[in-house]
Amino acid sequence: MSNIGGMLTPLGDPPLFLGHLQGVPFTWTFRLWPHWALQVVVLLALYFVWDTRQYTREPIAALRRDRTQIEPLRLRGALNVLCLGLVVLAVAFLREPWREAGIVVLAAVSLWRTPRAVRRANGFTAYPIAEVAVLFFGIFLTMIPALELLRQRGGELGVREPAQFFWASGILSSFLDNAPTYLVFLALGQGLGLGSEVVDVPHAILAAISVGAVSMGANSYIGNAPNFMVKSIAEEQGVQMPSFFGYMLYSGAVLMPLFAIVTVVFFR
Repeated sequence: MSNIGGMLTPLGDPPLFLGHLQGVPFTWTFRLWPHWALQVVVLLALYFVWDTRQYTREPIAALRRDRTQIEPLRLRGALNVLCLGLVVLAVAFLREPWREAGIVVLAAVSLWRTPRAVRRANGFTAYPIAEVAVLFFGIFLTMIPALELLRQRGGELGVREPAQFFWASGILSSFLDNAPTYLVFLALGQGLGLGSEVVDVPHAILAAISVGAVSMGANSYIGNAPNFMVKSIAEEQGVQMPSFFGYMLYSGAVLMPLFAIVTVVFFR
């Protein structure tokens, strides 16, 4: 859900941000709202049904506690809302190095001004961030030969139609991380000379690459760095998570039929 929910702006998912750095206009991703809406509605509906079913299986004591122990909804650390808004503006309107410098400054302000009690209440630690950084540093190093081979020989795959770009970029994004995979298929699309509507590719091809990389990055823990970070945060809080292939059984059962529908509706 988090992967697909980030499809509307370059800030929402790493591949789209890299596309923005390659010249894709910041607002171009707004045209992906039909692809986003279809998937989000289906996933939210499935989640509601699943969560309702699981909630009815909670112990009686837990259900009683939900009804009696009510804490009013409050917002603490509200300065971070302003910082987040400024990050969005920095990405949309600033160029390097001012963009990166501004984001670093805003992160420092957040760390400085947010009360420590708020972070303690959220169980915040730097461990998941460090673990993901180390893991994906290794992934990026080992995936370079595979991506270079794809960059040099990708034209031999016969990928030319939007549906082909959607599935090819998506499947590789599931295992090679979706951000660099997006760039490889963008370069492949540019090299085929199919059109030059946006960054030297047709709108339909760029949409297929974008939706494939973003959506299918949810297929595995390593398809997108935040996936593994969520796993790490949950396990640090004592929540048991599925194994690597156990997660893929869940994701495949839910997402593969959804991606087939997306193909028929948008990319056939």
